[in-house]
Amino acid sequence: MTANTRYPLPATPMGVGLAALGRPAYITLGRAEDLGADRGIAALRVRSWAVLDAAWAAGVRYFDVARSYGRAEEFLAGWLRERAIAPGAVTVGSKWGYAYVGGWRTDADVHEVKELSAGRFRRQLGESRDLLGEHLSLYQIHSATLESGVLDDEDVLAELRELRAAGVAVGLSTTGPRQAGTIDRALELGLFDTVQATWNLLERSAGPALARAHGSGLGVIVKEGVANGRLTARAAPRVLAAVARERGLTPDALALAAILARPWAGVVLSGAASVEQLHSNLTATGVGWDAELDERLAVLAEEPETYWATRGSLKWQ
Repeated sequence: MTANTRYPLPATPMGVGLAALGRPAYITLGRAEDLGADRGIAALRVRSWAVLDAAWAAGVRYFDVARSYGRAEEFLAGWLRERAIAPGAVTVGSKWGYAYVGGWRTDADVHEVKELSAGRFRRQLGESRDLLGEHLSLYQIHSATLESGVLDDEDVLAELRELRAAGVAVGLSTTGPRQAGTIDRALELGLFDTVQATWNLLERSAGPALARAHGSGLGVIVKEGVANGRLTARAAPRVLAAVARERGLTPDALALAAILARPWAGVVLSGAASVEQLHSNLTATGVGWDAELDERLAVLAEEPETYWATRGSLKWQ
């Protein structure tokens, strides 16, 4: 493995992802309450821009989108243009591999289709560049797994090397109960600048591999810190709700503070669907983590297979 310090992530500890705002349906719990009845393109653009404005004002400088997040790239690009934010003033990471096919319907049978091929990479990179232009700082494989074979696909790897040589950092996001194995395989390649993985109080299995990635010089981005709503006030396990109440915090802030306390965590993503949720998430940066919290909340950890089976059962809503 070769250390890579060419691409440090921005100093701000939290970023904002638009997975829940770029399309009308997602697997976050409580979207009817969060978004209301109007999920038209114009309404979600306004909501996205409000969250982006609040994030910018709070000092957030990392923004995460993907080709499959509906119009997320378009919304972000429009906001960057309208606010006259120069390339380099923020770090924009996008992802390729899934295509959004939901037709802007909440009741679509299929919302996204995965294909980690060199052909899709080339096509989606062109689409991302058309929208984001010079703002595109980081391009990531979307939900790489060992089973997908993408990390052994020489055509894909050659495309990633070419992109990296052109000055765009390359990364991968991971998914599923074998995230650690995927991360370790990526480290063997010595190609990637960042890794984005799921780690939260319920699903901790990728932690040691993320520590290895950090130690090898990769930037670590953490997604799904509130487990698609399972670690918010809406559905928080009893012990998390109780500890948050004792500390005068919201469950989501406590859950995100647990990630910020990990020495390998570079940027922790908020997937807020409203300005109020964003502000609640951002209070995590002021939470002092301690051994008592670690001990009391350790009981929340699930077996990886259990966690991912539960996540897989969440309905698009």
